[in-house]
Amino acid sequence: MDPLKALADAERKPYWLDNPARPEPQERLTDHTAADLAVVGGGFSGLWTALMAKERDPSLDVVLLEGRRIGWAATGRNGGFCMATLTHGLANALERWPEDVGRLERMGVANLDEIEATLERHGIDCSFERTGELHVATEPWQLDGLSEHLDLITELGLDYVPLDQRQVRAEVNSPTYLGGLWERSGCAMLDPARLAWGLREACLRLGVRVYERSPVRSLRDDGVRIELRTPLGGVTAPKVALGTGVFPPLLRRLKHFVVPVYDYALMTEPLSADQLAAVGWHNRQGVGDSGNRFHYYRLTDDNRVLWGGYDAVYYNGGLVRPEYDQRDETFETLAQHFYDTFPQLDEVRFTHRWGGVIDTCSRFSAFYGQAHGGRLAYGVGYTGMGVGATRFGANVMLDLLSGEPTERTELRMVKEKPVPFPPEPVRSGVIQVTRWSIAQADQHQGRRNLWLRALDRMGLGFDS
Repeated sequence: MDPLKALADAERKPYWLDNPARPEPQERLTDHTAADLAVVGGGFSGLWTALMAKERDPSLDVVLLEGRRIGWAATGRNGGFCMATLTHGLANALERWPEDVGRLERMGVANLDEIEATLERHGIDCSFERTGELHVATEPWQLDGLSEHLDLITELGLDYVPLDQRQVRAEVNSPTYLGGLWERSGCAMLDPARLAWGLREACLRLGVRVYERSPVRSLRDDGVRIELRTPLGGVTAPKVALGTGVFPPLLRRLKHFVVPVYDYALMTEPLSADQLAAVGWHNRQGVGDSGNRFHYYRLTDDNRVLWGGYDAVYYNGGLVRPEYDQRDETFETLAQHFYDTFPQLDEVRFTHRWGGVIDTCSRFSAFYGQAHGGRLAYGVGYTGMGVGATRFGANVMLDLLSGEPTERTELRMVKEKPVPFPPEPVRSGVIQVTRWSIAQADQHQGRRNLWLRALDRMGLGFDS
């Protein structure tokens, strides 16, 4: 089908948030109050922090402040891949923290196990399916990358299964596949908006005071307590956790380390029984291809296909604007790639198209820290893999605020910061040259040019 025709009736809104079951917002904060812990941000990072703070100490008075609606930003716009990795993949961990790889992988798997247990404990229905992820090669040069760390994967006891061309096509039938690697238990598929709404309800049941449509405009520290001001009120607390992602930070130092990158996705209409049979996909894995500019895709609970990725767009100046949520050039490219991958679905149309902004840092995985004498903690820079890792990051923030060292806070990954980005306009130039170089690498059998090799030598390792 022609991409323009396939997109003609697609709603310009995130599929996950376009749900009549979306709960009404909580009330605005309209007065001044005090709490033991104030959490800023109503995405996964803030929700997990508030929930686990109450689970650690039910007597704690916790307030969560969200500037718009719970889950409206990156939390409600992603692909719903809940991964065990805390480091944006094993290769990134080996490059940066080789001495901690075993611990990081173990802690990541435990974190995913704990997410599953939390959903059961609180009765959160978000279509959680621990089906794993297929990493597929669509070019010969990508096969070597898939097999590079198989020995270490086996040594670490991780549940990966290598697949040849016949085997991978038996799982998901695409003529583009040359081979694959099935990460069988390290990833779950879920509905991210329903997860956020379920976490909100769990927080409310435990006594967290949640205020929506209450953006924090300023932060003031008197040396003992921190005051957060909203347009109509404020919260004073001895401890604050920031989970605001890429949006203008209350802590100015963070703007040097995080940049906004826009990611885009499409959602198809539900597949018929015959269409689904033509693709296979009996085990319902998430799928990611192995290009530097990669696609990610998965089935929903009603057998739609979410199709996203490829174009990671940085708008010069690092601006975050609502109009950037829509980019027709990218939607048309994604639609064409969908039909190239699944020619047997050439009659399928798209019902939704949307974009969202990701908080990206130079090491690709989240970093953490404290400010204001240890009274404020933050976790930021998840680079598109925050559905699961934000729970780990929430635990790190609570550990840091407690002042007691833990296994998490002793990790070098937690103690270190990424390399900061240069100021504008140099920042825009560096990022755009890097994006161009990554595209060139995909077109030249993965060969990295001088610019990318220089970044590799500096430990930046841009690869996606």
